[in-house]
Amino acid sequence: MKKNTNGSAHYRQGDVLIERIAALPKSLQKIPRENGRVVLAHGEVTGHAHAIADKHCDHYSPKGLPDAGVTFLEVAEAMAALKHEEHATIELEPGIYKITRQREYSPEEIRRVAD
Repeated sequence: MKKNTNGSAHYRQGDVLIERIAALPKSLQKIPRENGRVVLAHGEVTGHAHAIADKHCDHYSPKGLPDAGVTFLEVAEAMAALKHEEHATIELEPGIYKITRQREYSPEEIRRVAD
């Protein structure tokens, strides 16, 4: 975990950036769980996923923009474990988080970072 200049926490797991924010934005739609897990991102290369199995989390996307590259996570109670097969587990405290899929520049296009 790192602290931004404004004191808010942020984490990074592979191509996923997690930033703690004060509140959920308006106009969100709940993203369904996959096999009981909240999946923040699927890896394009390995097929692994950045996922949380804890039941006290909800995942949201902006309404009408399901693949905008930014989603939101609400951890309602105890710590939530964000796991990925190739990265260290991240423990998220209760709160609201903005989830951003990292992008990279290439001369051909701006694309998501492959993880």
